[in-house]
Amino acid sequence: MDTFLVVVAVIALASCYVLYFHIGRTNLAQIRGPTPTSFLLGSTLELYQEEAGKTDFDWQRVYGDVVHFKSILGEDQLLIADPKALHHILSTSQNVYPSQPERRAVSGFINGKGVAWAHGDAHRKQRRIMLPAFGAPHADAFMKVSKSCAESLCTKWVDVIDGTSDGRAVIDVYRWLSSATLDVFGQAAFGVHLGCLEDSDHILVRSYQNMIASVLGSPSVEQIFLLEASKHIPTWLLEYMFEHTSNSRCVRVRQMRDTIIGVAKDLIRGKAEDLLQGDGDHDDDILGLLGKLLRKLINKRQSPMCPLTVKANMKAEQSEEELLAHIQTLLIGGHETTSHTVEWALLELARRPHMQSKVRAEIREREAAIRLRADSTFTVADFDAMPYTVAFLKEVLRYHCVIPQTYRVAAKDDLIPLSRPITSESGKQINEVLVPKGTRIVVSIAAYNRNPDLWGEDAHEFNPDRWLRDTVKEGATVGVYANLLTFLGGPRACLGWRLAIIETQAFLLEIIGKLEWSLSEKATRIRREACGLVVPTVEGEVERGVQMPLVVSIAPQ
Repeated sequence: MDTFLVVVAVIALASCYVLYFHIGRTNLAQIRGPTPTSFLLGSTLELYQEEAGKTDFDWQRVYGDVVHFKSILGEDQLLIADPKALHHILSTSQNVYPSQPERRAVSGFINGKGVAWAHGDAHRKQRRIMLPAFGAPHADAFMKVSKSCAESLCTKWVDVIDGTSDGRAVIDVYRWLSSATLDVFGQAAFGVHLGCLEDSDHILVRSYQNMIASVLGSPSVEQIFLLEASKHIPTWLLEYMFEHTSNSRCVRVRQMRDTIIGVAKDLIRGKAEDLLQGDGDHDDDILGLLGKLLRKLINKRQSPMCPLTVKANMKAEQSEEELLAHIQTLLIGGHETTSHTVEWALLELARRPHMQSKVRAEIREREAAIRLRADSTFTVADFDAMPYTVAFLKEVLRYHCVIPQTYRVAAKDDLIPLSRPITSESGKQINEVLVPKGTRIVVSIAAYNRNPDLWGEDAHEFNPDRWLRDTVKEGATVGVYANLLTFLGGPRACLGWRLAIIETQAFLLEIIGKLEWSLSEKATRIRREACGLVVPTVEGEVERGVQMPLVVSIAPQ
């Protein structure tokens, strides 16, 4: 770890120690939780070094849906998976619980300062501008784009299978899926074919593959301590350090960001030229939002990206910097999360051949129905007409939520209501939790999605039938889809959740309809690696980064 970062963190901690721990120290001692392994690190190592969700599940099982744990130097924090509490934090009182500034700085550094980074009025403005691009009217067009890229992917895999002697091949699906979902983004956002699937050395492929795992995966003791200590460092200083440190992880992010911005500028120039010629602003361009934002910039002033001067007195709602940040955010959120969701889906199908057969049979039935209506287009409505496949996808999103945690801090003293009482250290029943100002909260998406009160006693089992039996218990509606927290909830819920589901549907339709999947030897050793996202790695080969090696053959017709 860069020495400069450590020195600054230690100085900041020392300066805050007396004020924080002797004047304003929070007291949540009545809430049960694990005994810290050390005063210096508290329980942070088990929370952030274990497989994704493991510690959340263990703590939830022992202490309930609200857990008090110690961070570095004895700081009190909460891990929460209670539905009513999370609805309060993410929806009804979301202004009281902003994102933690230090983690927001990390997000802005990696993903750009787009809508996911913005907060307050800036977030509301950006969300209002972007929301129309992600609505239902674009659903079928986006399905068409996604299905086309999925077809290209399957063609590549069939070629690999045809080159084997026994009609079976071991494929690392991560590398291929990452490239294919990048191509979806290029087609949907700019109406251009990026060609990532055809070119394994494509600049975007080289920049993105394994980037998240290499930057945020396998955090050391030093890195965990530094992140927890950084709350005492001014945000402007954190941002300066990220931009100037020689730390290898930060250098990798800066290189990736420079590459993405360079590619984005080229794409924007092309889009601007289309607009100049009266083209490129049409419904087939799914995220035609970019065209609208560009038009505002063009009308505002001349710039290297938008070479026009028209109505110079007009105010653009978005700056070039914000537009580039949106593209960074969409690239991460629009391709990484989808590709990993499909990977986990394929793993579960490879583990459970009977489920794979049921999904494939439903696909065949729907294809026959489409032919009967003399059509060849698979629509969103067609997917929704396949109950088992829909249930399977919901179960993947529940069981393998790609983002396992999000982080908030109490901006003032607050009383958080609970769905059901928890037992205090003294044995009393507590129906609400008094949270002092400054308390940091880990919102456990993973633990909420496996909360037995909501999903049944078999919540830790992968079982799509729960959605068909209607055994899911009602509670506070926290998430935007199927009461899952996978896409968060409230005003900061994922803008693109509908399109993410559609893209995943399209890839599953093609991949399962055409190909049969089974476990390779390595696939029996898959880990759920935590690196901001939940990504698959192979036990004993974690240093090699993200892998999902599965055996593939042609599906029975």
